[in-house]
Amino acid sequence: MFLKSLAAVALLALTTLPAPTLAQTYPTRPVKIVVPQTPGGASDALARIVGQKLAEKWGQPVVIENRAGAGGNVGMEAVLAAPADGYTLLMTYVGTQAINGALYKNLPFDPGRDFVPLATLATVPFVLVAKAGTPFKTAGALADAARGGRVTYGSAGNGSVNHLLGELFARAAKVELVHVPYRGAAPALQDLLGGQIDVVFTSLPSVAGQIKTAALQPIAVTSAKRAPAFGSIPTVAESGLPGFDVNPWFGLMAHRNMPRELVERINADVNALLRQPEMAERFAAQGAEPYATAQAEFAAILAADIEKWGAVVRASGARVD
Repeated sequence: MFLKSLAAVALLALTTLPAPTLAQTYPTRPVKIVVPQTPGGASDALARIVGQKLAEKWGQPVVIENRAGAGGNVGMEAVLAAPADGYTLLMTYVGTQAINGALYKNLPFDPGRDFVPLATLATVPFVLVAKAGTPFKTAGALADAARGGRVTYGSAGNGSVNHLLGELFARAAKVELVHVPYRGAAPALQDLLGGQIDVVFTSLPSVAGQIKTAALQPIAVTSAKRAPAFGSIPTVAESGLPGFDVNPWFGLMAHRNMPRELVERINADVNALLRQPEMAERFAAQGAEPYATAQAEFAAILAADIEKWGAVVRASGARVD
């Protein structure tokens, strides 16, 4: 009788133990990060670095899936079509998340309201580049040339970050630049190398190799401070346009209905990774700097950037049906 009572007490104790929370057990299977751009760009490179480290931390594979198309909209739709269970995440950046809502006329989703910000990963400065041997040695010299004649700049397409950076630069310098849109950044850079256009604003990682081999001449970076891995390149602000600062962020988001405890868990795990010295070194090789924020801070940054870039899109007149 005593043994039966003891067994009953033990069973009762077991059944009253708190069950593991969703955040404590997550993930129990592979996690997918959708990159809405083609392989080889900054988004893809950063997603693979972070995905590898998260896989080590979580003990589950993290799969990178490139779903490019329509300026990132194809990948974003894929994330919204998946269950909001934390197993399909979105690798995004300011260009898709803060610009597309103002740029695309008939989006079936809202880039600001339909996604929940999880964690910022990095900032990646853009750089103004020209073909080697360019007469434009500084951003100020480029502005002076635009006042006296026709200066062309290429972009990845109407409403792209490359395009809108040119608009911001022209507005700050009080000049006119001739915009030449392409179907992606790669053909714009090809024509830059071929001498068909004068300059391009592009992400530093995408042209780091060509800068190192002197195929391209860097003129200035768009961030407020110089890029650590490319310290010899001055900023636009240093070059005659004080206050100029565009330093796009990259981060992870998910379906807005993801459980709140998973949102907080992923934010904490990513921020822990970003504090590791190894991450700073690997990001620096991509021209990027780790950028850790609280989840609420990321949400506020997104809201402010949607307003900021939306105004630039509307002022430029760019629109995609």
